[in-house]
Amino acid sequence: MGLKLTMKPNERLVINGCVVRNTDRRQVLHIENHADVVRESDLLDEKEAGTPVKEAYFFIQTALLSPDTREKIVPAVQKRLGQLVPLFHDDIAAHIFDAAGHVSTGNFYKAMRALRAVMDYETELYSMLNKREKAAVGK
Repeated sequence: MGLKLTMKPNERLVINGCVVRNTDRRQVLHIENHADVVRESDLLDEKEAGTPVKEAYFFIQTALLSPDTREKIVPAVQKRLGQLVPLFHDDIAAHIFDAAGHVSTGNFYKAMRALRAVMDYETELYSMLNKREKAAVGK
């Protein structure tokens, strides 16, 4: 079963390390066999990887984009994901377990997608913490 992607105008994606940019019209792309595919919107810049979950996401992304480094990166990713699990409640930890399972099977894109909910939750926690700190300073 292939992958069908609808690309927005001028959208970029990476297929097996090759950057592809769409033209100025919406296009449909069919990928008929296995390929490492990720949309530009799903990529995290290294400068943005400043939190524990984003750092894990960035390492998974690196494994996806750089097949030659996977053998070295995967054990480190699994260790990092294992360290994250006890930091979150069960509902969020389930996403981390899903990501670890996908990393184990080499499905790095699905691992990244599983961590998106955890990244959103982490962002929410940091936001609440920052509000609390600002309120405490204002007293």
